Amino acid sequence: MVNLEAAGRTDVGQVRTTNEDAFGCCVEAGVFALCDGMGGAAAGEVASRIAVDTLINQLCVAESQENRRKVLEEAIATANRLVHARAEKEAALHGMGTTLVAVAIGGDRALIGHVGDSRCYLFRRGHLRRLTHDHSLVDEQVRLGQLTQDEAERSPLRNVITRAIGTQTSVSADIAELSLQPDDVLLLCSDGLTKELSDKLIGAMLNETGDLEQICGRLIEAAKAAGGHDNVTCVLVKAV
Repeated sequence: MVNLEAAGRTDVGQVRTTNEDAFGCCVEAGVFALCDGMGGAAAGEVASRIAVDTLINQLCVAESQENRRKVLEEAIATANRLVHARAEKEAALHGMGTTLVAVAIGGDRALIGHVGDSRCYLFRRGHLRRLTHDHSLVDEQVRLGQLTQDEAERSPLRNVITRAIGTQTSVSADIAELSLQPDDVLLLCSDGLTKELSDKLIGAMLNETGDLEQICGRLIEAAKAAGGHDNVTCVLVKAV
């Protein structure tokens, strides 16, 4: 059984006037979620908050660590259903959706579920490893060998995602499992971080001294200094 420390921070960035990112943490239950909303007016903000609250609420009250994967899958499905239903009910919210990345930790096992292009990374013994692959047009082209990573990062289509919470009646989430080790750090982040900072730079910043709150702050400020073109959010979870 691992003990956990966590910190999270979100910022509107340097260009946007509203923040459509949301995150939530339930440290005692080992549950963490981050969403990046999309849609007109305040729709993205509504979608991301519904999804985060649904994930946190359903997983926090789960009475057992057994069938944790099923509980996570059901929570993601519920979030999708609630966002979609709200969008269908209110004309101003029609078409809204959100990315989602969530972590559910029990014992020394971490389940990582995601939809869209918000990411989860593992920082272990000074090395940063990406645990999720984006559900985006350019990421799929990279995996198929149709684009290089450099070409993908310059592509005008890099913001086009192929899956999202709430845009359809159902959604397929990717679920991965990881065995945690002492001092491992999980980073959940929106693309407002990863489109401004390289994985190499993020890894170097995670290697700096400071507590999780300080490191979150440095990541946010670095993304803003690099342009801050989007809302930027990160959550750090450390096994201690």
